[in-house]
Amino acid sequence: MAETSEPIKTPFYQFHVEAGAKMVEFAGFLMPIQYTGITEEHLAVRNNVGMFDLSHMGEFEVSGKDALAFLQKTTTNNAADLNPGQIQYTCMTYPEGGIVDDLLLYRLKDRYFMVVNAANIEKDFEWLQSHVEGDVKLDNRSLDIGLLAIQGPNARKVMAELTDYDLESMAYYTWAEVPVAGHDILFSRTGYTGEDGFELYIPNEFCGDLWKVATEAGAKYDIKLIGLGARDTLRLEMKMALYGNDIDHTTTPVEAGLSFIVDFDKDFIGKDVIARQKKEKPKRRLVCLELQGKAFPRHGYDICDDSGKKIGQVTSGTFSPSLKKPIALGYVPRDKSKSGSEIQVSIRGKMFPATVV
Repeated sequence: MAETSEPIKTPFYQFHVEAGAKMVEFAGFLMPIQYTGITEEHLAVRNNVGMFDLSHMGEFEVSGKDALAFLQKTTTNNAADLNPGQIQYTCMTYPEGGIVDDLLLYRLKDRYFMVVNAANIEKDFEWLQSHVEGDVKLDNRSLDIGLLAIQGPNARKVMAELTDYDLESMAYYTWAEVPVAGHDILFSRTGYTGEDGFELYIPNEFCGDLWKVATEAGAKYDIKLIGLGARDTLRLEMKMALYGNDIDHTTTPVEAGLSFIVDFDKDFIGKDVIARQKKEKPKRRLVCLELQGKAFPRHGYDICDDSGKKIGQVTSGTFSPSLKKPIALGYVPRDKSKSGSEIQVSIRGKMFPATVV
């Protein structure tokens, strides 16, 4: 029998334990699921500011004179549009049109930097390696880098305590590499919460320093530590897709509402299938649902029409702390995907009315 490897502790593991976090294994890492409670943490980010450990995410560097051509082939968005300092949301697709992963692509001065989902690190790296042609160097930096996110309406105030960089004029989806808490750090104005915020890519040896300085600086703004539970409810309220739930190898960017990160004027793996689907219109679409009653929709629950016939499945669901009502994402046939369409979600044998919003 193969040995099961121990889950990896992030550079911030000890701080989570000291803060009383409930730790769980997630994508091979020991991660905090919550500290004081998902609803409290969620609302802290919506209304004030919170800090997340996202060190489980994967980071790859792509360099060499053929790096751009390689990225144009392997990702759907137009990497040629990126200037140094800019970031792009994009995805990789299979020849059949399904999604390998969604990711962020950073244009550094002399190379590119990809941030991929934790559960897909090995799969993504192997997929990229299998398509290397010419002068392309791939480097998996995932275990060398800690990642902290500071998110919420007051994120800029906290970040201003850590760096002299002009944050006010820093645009969304751009990055800078400057002294942060006394160390040269790459950070970006990005996030997965729908709020303003920053993500800091920290060499492991500086992680302890950064944590201490950020928590001390954040204390004057009542910063809260945020676990993966609230990260999930925050992104779900904003219809930000989660790989493995809302998108995967069986879903295309068109079905998932991600056509905006696909450039059909260039060639990439899977383009023919995806372009044909966009032209002919997909048979199903990913929609947002609001449910009535005291429902708690979860991944895998059936979505049904008026007659009770199954027409789809919930991909993500929760009770929304901001809206104070049950919400979900799921794929439904195109004729049921317009806003205002009425359908039902089956929860433990009972039907709950739901509306596409």
